[in-house]
Amino acid sequence: MEAIIANARFQFHRQLFETNTLTLTEAGIASNADNSSKGSIAISGRIIEILVGEYGYQINRIKKISGQTLGKQFEILTMEFLQRTFPYLQNLRPGRWSILQLGNNNRLKTSDFEQYEHLAYLNALTAENAQLAAVLGNDYLVAPDVVVYRDLCEDQEINAEQYIVDDNISRMASIRKANGGRPLLHASVSAKFTMRSDRAQNSRTEALNLIRNRKGHLPHIVVVTAEPMPNRLASLALGTGDIDCVYHFALYELIRAVKEVGSEDAIEILETLVQGKRLKDISDLPLDLAV
Repeated sequence: MEAIIANARFQFHRQLFETNTLTLTEAGIASNADNSSKGSIAISGRIIEILVGEYGYQINRIKKISGQTLGKQFEILTMEFLQRTFPYLQNLRPGRWSILQLGNNNRLKTSDFEQYEHLAYLNALTAENAQLAAVLGNDYLVAPDVVVYRDLCEDQEINAEQYIVDDNISRMASIRKANGGRPLLHASVSAKFTMRSDRAQNSRTEALNLIRNRKGHLPHIVVVTAEPMPNRLASLALGTGDIDCVYHFALYELIRAVKEVGSEDAIEILETLVQGKRLKDISDLPLDLAV
């Protein structure tokens, strides 16, 4: 019998190939590789060889797909991986959970969650007052790629085993539906297929905004990526205080690929990230979100 998370990881990788998110160009370069970096081409190519060789995935050779398209597909598949895993952890993290791809086109916004509902009011004020907008800016507006949030609890559910609340107390508790609050944002997941130039740092900016602008409990803030280069992973993963952790789509295969075709510097950087618990495999993510 295969473990649920192991099966979900297999399906995640299979769909990366089937949706042509992870492909080879006609020149044999992986879609997550940096064409200008020999190290990136070698490591990403070796990862694909390992996945195809050990799991039998079918790799397609196609012309280059736009980075925006690849990024959106990666977001959707990351969301689906969490949908296939996290809800099964009710014994560790009970609750009614929703997992959605958010992005800029979704009607659901960060301000629809309890910790950030005040941002809608602030946004309305700045929209009507140009001087106020110039002073405050709009850096507080955040649209995570994927969100995990928890619905509020009815009093009947809270009092299921013991009489815990009544109409006279706990009238401002966020988790209590009777208090008229909004769903609780549990996790913000930034899905970055690759990390090119300064784009990866957008995840850090989003994280700092979520930390700075919240009222109440801070959600988990994580990054999922398929970036093959350890130094680029380090640019986001090293350090603490903003991002919980960076999760790689195929860390086990990345470690093997770097040892086989990477430079000594790449091997050392990757070991630092893994041993320092700043880089984990995507299979670790559902359990970490249960904390």
